[in-house]
Amino acid sequence: MTSIRTSRLRTLVAGALLLAAAGSAGAITLEQAYQAALKNDPVFRMRYFENESGKENRILGRAQLLPQISASHSFNRNITDRLQPSQRVANTQVLDHPRYLSRSSVVQLRQPLFNMDGIQRYRQGKVQSEQAEQAYEAGLDEVSVRVVSAYMDALFAEDQLALARVQRDAYLEHQKVNTRLFQLGEGTRTDMLEIQARLDLAEAQLVEAQDNVVAVRNTLAGVIGTDPGTLDQLAENFRPVTLNVGSFEEWRSLALARNNTLAATRLGVENARLDINRNRAGHLPRVDLIAAYSKSDSETLNYLGVESTNRALGFQINFPIYSGGSVNATTRQAAANLGRAQAELDARSNEILIELRRAHDLVLSSGRKIDALVKAVDSGKLLMTATEKSIKGGVRINLDLLNAQQQLFTSQRDLAQARYSYLVGLMRLRAAAGTLEPESIREIAAFFR
Repeated sequence: MTSIRTSRLRTLVAGALLLAAAGSAGAITLEQAYQAALKNDPVFRMRYFENESGKENRILGRAQLLPQISASHSFNRNITDRLQPSQRVANTQVLDHPRYLSRSSVVQLRQPLFNMDGIQRYRQGKVQSEQAEQAYEAGLDEVSVRVVSAYMDALFAEDQLALARVQRDAYLEHQKVNTRLFQLGEGTRTDMLEIQARLDLAEAQLVEAQDNVVAVRNTLAGVIGTDPGTLDQLAENFRPVTLNVGSFEEWRSLALARNNTLAATRLGVENARLDINRNRAGHLPRVDLIAAYSKSDSETLNYLGVESTNRALGFQINFPIYSGGSVNATTRQAAANLGRAQAELDARSNEILIELRRAHDLVLSSGRKIDALVKAVDSGKLLMTATEKSIKGGVRINLDLLNAQQQLFTSQRDLAQARYSYLVGLMRLRAAAGTLEPESIREIAAFFR
């Protein structure tokens, strides 16, 4: 009886190992998930359209300095009440109601010669376009990290589900053995109660693991915009890759120089500084060159039947004198916004450097942790083999095999988590340092099969 149960437990353990490690012919690869996210992830699509919108700021700013050409044409049917002195009777007036058509056409060109507000808007437009582009590049990094993180979370949830299912099945098997032994008078009620308690806990853990798989797969589906199907599995012989840059200070220098989020935030500070100058320009005059061409026919009653053509070329100067204090108020408001932008830059810098430190420490420590857990898994397998032999020799009991099996799967789960955490940490490290490229996804995808 004992040898039969031991054999069945080994079959359950081997089945779980194969489930955790085997791939699938119809699996969605990490690289495919990344390509799907670029098309379907709503957060990244938002960044994309923000960039498309931001590109136009350069043109909008430049438009403030280019000629403005306008044309107008009017056509009116007029009915006028006209009271005028009579030419026949002295000291009397005659009322008539002339009806006539009037036409007027005007083409005007306005070329700014001195417009400090327009100059600052032009500078702001260039900065805002560059800021949108940097934010878009940061969005590419974010979606890369988000895809890898969601993919790893889904894989780890499946590993946990496999462990929970095997533990539950092992306790069911052990319960059957205890029931049989109790019926033969060789078991105790205490053994039955103990295995029932473990079985109830395993059932609860299995339900929790199933719910977790559904939740993380839904998260992944939300990122890639489709059902992820079967996922590729990480190779069993995976080991951390060797980084070219080792010290944190080197990564820190890269982050300060190349991080797209920081670059976008710095441009936000520059935009706020230019906004102060733009508001101050409300005190300055504006000089425009104006050229106009107009043609009219019976423009007014006094010019009834008269056609005229006018060509004008000159300058127009507008002097702002008083605007109710709005110029000073908007300038002070812009100065406060500059202070806020500078504070945001400091906050972003701190966040990114903290994330960089966390990812750097994780990547450096993961190698040692993974090596230790690989040894723990190997030791767990040896312990199970030794326990099986001890049970056959009457030295150990069946519960010892269950404990050994649980210890093995816990080590395998921790090993999988350490590997997944390392890969996500590597992506976060490169993203924070501004060195993340599309090839980084391909590099990580090569570890899966």
